[in-house]
Amino acid sequence: MTESLLPVIESLDEIELSLPSLDDATMNRAADIVSTVKREGCEAVRRFAAQYDGLAADQPLIISSDELDKAKAAIDGDTLALLERTAQRIERFATAQRATLTDLTTDIDGGQAGHTVRPVDRVGCYAPGGRYPLVSSVLMMAVTARAAGVSSVTVATPRPTAVMCAAAAIAGADNLLAVGGAHAIAALAYGIDALPACDVVVGPGNRFVTAAKKLVSGDVAIDMLAGPSEVLIVADDACDPRNVAIDLLAQAEHDADARPMLIALSRKLAVEIQDALQSELESLPTATSARRALKNGFVICAANAQQAAEWCNCIAPEHLQLALRKPESIRPLVRHYGTLLVGNQTPEVFGDYGAGPNHVLPTGGTARYTGGLSVFSFLKTQSWMRVDHPEKLAEDVAALARLEGLAAHERAAQRFTLSNSRV
Repeated sequence: MTESLLPVIESLDEIELSLPSLDDATMNRAADIVSTVKREGCEAVRRFAAQYDGLAADQPLIISSDELDKAKAAIDGDTLALLERTAQRIERFATAQRATLTDLTTDIDGGQAGHTVRPVDRVGCYAPGGRYPLVSSVLMMAVTARAAGVSSVTVATPRPTAVMCAAAAIAGADNLLAVGGAHAIAALAYGIDALPACDVVVGPGNRFVTAAKKLVSGDVAIDMLAGPSEVLIVADDACDPRNVAIDLLAQAEHDADARPMLIALSRKLAVEIQDALQSELESLPTATSARRALKNGFVICAANAQQAAEWCNCIAPEHLQLALRKPESIRPLVRHYGTLLVGNQTPEVFGDYGAGPNHVLPTGGTARYTGGLSVFSFLKTQSWMRVDHPEKLAEDVAALARLEGLAAHERAAQRFTLSNSRV
């Protein structure tokens, strides 16, 4: 081996695992953009779109569903079929997810209570449109929102290509906001002209998108604050080193900030994968970005599967792939990840491109407390109760109110105690 493309570490203490902080300059600029859009609306969005997205004065800010349908009709048949197959897989999985959360009615003292599961009304889906416009993200977000029952879905992306517009049509978007960055997030959150404010804003993006989502959170719901893409592969000698190498590179080519990580069950395997990385890079068109991203990652050797699992839980990666002879032996031990890819025939790229589960996932260790985008991101669970025999509850309620010193609460409950109830 001539070069260690992945830095070799002996302890996780040698690396920073948490989500990178947004710098003050980014937050301040995003705050200025968000507040300006909130105050000035459509005029501000168009001004920022001209400055940052190159949107010409004669280009539409919002592309209607009719225009999206025209883009769908104009793309070639093979691409159309590919997008439709992918959308169907995503929809099938999301619909099955939705079915797991149902309305509830249960008995309580004196009556019944329960919950109703209901979708939000309006969702905004942000899809990056930089060097690699993420057509798959449009499908992942908008199809899932529709499967949740959302009635109004807007896609936002800068400089939308014909294929991006077609994907929005296939996913069931009502329209497309043809801008990006912090001004797109603000427009989705607060509304502009014919585009009403959304209830939920989702999707990955650059640091200005992330900053804007942080700023509007609370006024609207967001899915998560996304950081650089990550994959962690746990591999033993049952894997093909070339397969592991190319999966690491598939993550690394996203951008120079991506983080490919490897836990090898032997030093010999670690060396073989490093060699395979070098070999694959020689013919990879995205080698420049991938090579830089590899430096953000690491390889560490575990003594056994149990130690590997402990490290996985410390890292809590976006994608966790178990390239092992017996992946089911470690699966119960790993608890924190955005998505789990089980076995040597389940590469991370299958998760990226629409096998079914969503690819909008938590990064920077946030998988310790949150999951990825799903139909649940667009649903709210509303509780209810009906009490027909209040005397069964009233005395305890009054006693608790008295314990807390809330006199009006106590009096309100006492009106329904057995001694005071009218029967």
